[in-house]
Amino acid sequence: MRIRFLTVAILLATTFAGRVSAEEAAKAGPVVLVKPTPDQVAWQDMEIGLFIHFNIFTYHPWINTYPKSRADLPSPDLFDPEHLDTDQWIEAAKAIGAKYAVLTAKHGEGFCLWPTEAYDYGVKQAKWLRGQGDVVAAFVKSCRKYGIEPGIYCAVNCNVYMDVLEGGRVKSGDHADQVRYRGICEQQLSELWGRYGPLGEVWFDGGALSPDKGGVNLEPLLRRYQPHAMVFQSPQATIRWVGNENGVAPYPCWATAATPEPVGGGDPNGSFWRPGECDVPLRANEWGWKPAQEHLVRSLNDLMSIYYNSVGRNCNLLLNSTPDRDGLIPKADMARYREFGAEVQRRFGHSLAETSGQGNTLELVLPQKTRIDHVILQEEIAQGERVREYVVEGLVDGQWRELANGSCIGHKRIEQFKPADVTTVRLRVTKSVAAPLIRKMAVYRTE
Repeated sequence: MRIRFLTVAILLATTFAGRVSAEEAAKAGPVVLVKPTPDQVAWQDMEIGLFIHFNIFTYHPWINTYPKSRADLPSPDLFDPEHLDTDQWIEAAKAIGAKYAVLTAKHGEGFCLWPTEAYDYGVKQAKWLRGQGDVVAAFVKSCRKYGIEPGIYCAVNCNVYMDVLEGGRVKSGDHADQVRYRGICEQQLSELWGRYGPLGEVWFDGGALSPDKGGVNLEPLLRRYQPHAMVFQSPQATIRWVGNENGVAPYPCWATAATPEPVGGGDPNGSFWRPGECDVPLRANEWGWKPAQEHLVRSLNDLMSIYYNSVGRNCNLLLNSTPDRDGLIPKADMARYREFGAEVQRRFGHSLAETSGQGNTLELVLPQKTRIDHVILQEEIAQGERVREYVVEGLVDGQWRELANGSCIGHKRIEQFKPADVTTVRLRVTKSVAAPLIRKMAVYRTE
């Protein structure tokens, strides 16, 4: 059946932020097809990252929230990872199939895992290695050693040591104090982004206060030090939060959005390319290490469900890890990482058959009747998200039978269905905004 496509003007833009200007959108007509920057495409291709929550909270866990003032912060001397092994952290990343990792270099307490010159609360003041240690340097070195893209989390919206509790504003409300804090943030970001080489991602938990409200002007710092890094949240965001810490994206979950700093499932007609990242703790509801919590490690079934509902819904998955006070990821956690990575490979490491193509109909003819229970679809996202609705069908005993249907494909859509014995699989795009470009349609049997 021939599909009638909407007649639309298509605009393909490649700018620093992965966006189309309002003027360009107006010229293009009612539907604008945005495409990502090459850096955004490369980031989406990585699919899985390892989050590493390791900081002063590992040695003095908070019960519900941060301390209320600097006086309540623990001494830097508590920080003493006697057997720190960042290679072991990256072993965990490799085990889950991660291509990047993100370390909490400075969390909301303000403790710095690198020897900052901005103030006196961090590894430089700790007894660990007599104040000569640098966790960030060790982490980045391990990442580069094993081919993992390093990423750095640096909270600027909260810093208890600097009396900045939430929202990036100083507790005193004094303008001079706000200017001083902004300068400290700029110095620390310059240190982190300028000392350790190229980063794959920089992470702002809760975003960052805009410059007009007293926050850091991130754009010149990024352009100078990390022009290719993905930015999670903040006014300079290039990727977005999906709105929960469960590792589950809504469906549909479009890579485009209507605003530059969005949250949630995106907007198929948005003019900003902001693909989603799903962050989730391995230990249920716990981001940092605490003793005797091995029972909280998520089951393999839970992790596979998270994978289907993140990577399988056009997002990246950022799965957390919690190194202990020795500086090592616990054995129970490592075992689950290996189990998870092995299961993803067992199910999807090798397809039974696959194809690619252009147009509203794509068929994959199998050499013989084959039992399948999954189809993976991928668009050529470098040319934008074009598909709006589709149906996947299988030829069963000479009759076409619907196996799955949906709307968003984007970078990757995993469709699971009851096993079917098919001789041909067909993708029919029933609605699109331009000729569909299918990077891959692959079939699998996992039962």
